[in-house]
Amino acid sequence: MLVAAAVCPCPPLLVPEVAAGAAPELDALRDACADALGVLAAARPDLLLVIGPADLAGRGPHREGATGSFKGFGVDLDVRLGRDRGTRDRGTVADRPLPPSLAVGAWLLARARWAEAPVEGLGVGEPLETDRCTSTGQDLAARAERVALLVMGDGSACRTVKAPGYLDDRAEAFDAAAAHALGTADPGALIALDALLAYELKAAGRAPWQVLAGAAEGADLRGQLLYEDAPYGVGYLVATWS
Repeated sequence: MLVAAAVCPCPPLLVPEVAAGAAPELDALRDACADALGVLAAARPDLLLVIGPADLAGRGPHREGATGSFKGFGVDLDVRLGRDRGTRDRGTVADRPLPPSLAVGAWLLARARWAEAPVEGLGVGEPLETDRCTSTGQDLAARAERVALLVMGDGSACRTVKAPGYLDDRAEAFDAAAAHALGTADPGALIALDALLAYELKAAGRAPWQVLAGAAEGADLRGQLLYEDAPYGVGYLVATWS
């Protein structure tokens, strides 16, 4: 059963070494993410699952101990998902590198010195249909008696003319709807987010958020929005459900 969730954005710029001279610009966002992870630790889960958007190579499960790298972003920095328990077998899914979203999640956990529960990852494809997202979430919530989720994903990337997706007048309203749904722990409102519109607005968090909605079914959790802003024209949201 889902007992807590933290929602964080997943730009590699969250990692100060990647952001370099621009690192201080996201200090408030990093602090909000740290506070969100504190809520997960306080819930004392039996299992933590990190969920984030992934391309085809990164989709599917990633076992604890899987590694990721920020070398593709010009930084010689590797991260590990949870602890290396020495149980990985060569040639399994554990040997695949973490997709960037899960690598950022692993970095956040390492920064928080997570040691509360085993950690596993799940890379979710951006095109995943809403029904499959929610059914996946239901399956995840049944994995243990006390399950927590760290849900990685950005809002729209079309908030300004300098944004990755340029300016789209629909982006601000989309992000506002997502922020309200996350801040009030409203699974129905997350499920109602339009998948096609999210794709057009480059909102990579849509599918992971809808996985959260499925996992939260019947959990009766309360939400709190810790951060809402659009630096660099991308919607970043931090929220907790507990």
